[in-house]
This record gives sequence, C-alpha cells and structure tokens, in this order.
Amino acid sequence: MIIDAHQHFWDPARADYPWMAAEELAPIRRAFGPADLAPLLTASRIDASIVVQCRSSLEETEEFLAIAHVTPSVIGVVGWADLTDGALGDTLDRLRGLPGGQKLVGIRHQVHDETDPDWLLREDVQRGLTAVFARDLAYDFLVRSRELPAAIATAQAFPQARFVLDHAAKPPIAGGGSAEWSDRIRAFGACGNVWCKISGLATEAIWNEWDAERLFPFVAHAASCFGEDRLIFGSDWPVCLLAGSYGEIKCALETCLTNLGPQVRDKAFGVNAAQAYRLAVTS
Repeated sequence: MIIDAHQHFWDPARADYPWMAAEELAPIRRAFGPADLAPLLTASRIDASIVVQCRSSLEETEEFLAIAHVTPSVIGVVGWADLTDGALGDTLDRLRGLPGGQKLVGIRHQVHDETDPDWLLREDVQRGLTAVFARDLAYDFLVRSRELPAAIATAQAFPQARFVLDHAAKPPIAGGGSAEWSDRIRAFGACGNVWCKISGLATEAIWNEWDAERLFPFVAHAASCFGEDRLIFGSDWPVCLLAGSYGEIKCALETCLTNLGPQVRDKAFGVNAAQAYRLAVTS
C-alpha cells in the first residue's frame, strides 16, 4: 500500500486558522476536502492518506474522524487534543469511541507557535503525553530547529513511545540550510523511537526556484540520520500547492528517495508509516 502520511483538510469559511492570515498564503485560503484530494491520489497512484490537524480544536479532530469513517482512503487521523488538560485521558477515550475513532493514530500540537521553546518539557505537557502513550497513540512533533532540543529530550524521556517528526523540522532550505538544523537532526536521529517525515520541504525552499536537486541534500541528510526504516513520505497537501502541484511534489520526493536506493523509496512510501502509526493495512 502506497501512503501519503501527511495531508490536511480545511475550510476557512467555517473555522479560523490564525497561521493562514499571511498574504502569501492567500492561494490556499479556501476549502479543501476529500473530494479535492481523491483525484490527486488516483493520478499519483497513492492508495491511502493520513489527515493531520490544522488548528487547536477538538471539534476539528471530531470532524476528521467523521470524515475518516466514511472515506476509506483516509486510514489515519493525527488530531489535536489539549496536552495540558488533566482530563486528557478521558477526552482521548471519548474520541476513540466516536464513529471513525478507531482511525485516531496520533496527536499533534503546533509547538513551533509557542513562545516558550521548552514548552514540550512543561510538567503538564509531559503528563499529557503520558496519557497519549498509555493509549498506544503516536505523537507528531511540529517543531523547527529552535524547539528541537526540547523535542529530543521528550523522545528520550519516553523511550517506549512512538514519535514522528513532521517536515524534517522545517530545514531553512531557502537560505541554504544551517549547521544548527543539521546537527540537531543528527542528534534526533539517535533516538530510535522517532520517525522523520520527508514532507513540507518544497515550501521551505524558494517557491518558484526549487526542484528535486535542491531538496536532495536535505532528504539525504535526514536519511543519514534516521536510516531507511524511519523515513516517511508526506505531501503536506494543500500547503504544498504554494510551491507546486501534488504531482510535482510527489515526483520530486520520489526522485530524492529513489536516489538513495529503491528500498529507501519503497519503505518511505508505505511500510514505515504503517509501523510508526500502527496502521491496519494490507500490502
């Protein structure tokens, strides 16, 4: 099974997305739903996807589970829940009891928007993560280089848990990269319980100048740090449309991964996501 492990649905007419206010994001400030994604998956020969949270909202998580319940191609939901809520365990149990709740595979919070770079290390957040892992869910890190030390410490604090690093921590590709990102990703890769999504890279480059060749050094570095068993493909659609079409993004990342070896590509496009999120999939 070929899996796109990172895509989104949203409708700015029905909910507020503060991160979408910037002028340069106007092209994607409209509704995107399963009917928009379906033909793209077919054209790119992708069998299934995982929908990932866009805002700090339990309502959104509930909506995504409802979508997953009636959309066979959506095989997983990485939703949002308040990690600082002392009753988080009860909330997660309620979510898993909803229609589609069996497809809840992980939780994510937009950590890179927090003012405190050590937000993940707060006692209430760590307690919330304990509730997440007690229910055998994964946790997605949405961080940049600034928050990586706290993310590394968190992964080390929960050695039996499963973590997924979104967008390879958003390397500064447009600026040519940085030693800070490279060094911290290398340290993160030493945590054997963390998978790395090769996603969202084109939008970290100069939008009208990127290609597979420019992305490759960053993909290759992530591969050297995490190994072929912990790389996961994600389109980051529809955010990726700022830089290129779904097909262009998929083709570029497939080229990068294939350059590292066909077995690297094959694992990143399916089996690794299935293992990271404990997906019930067939080959």
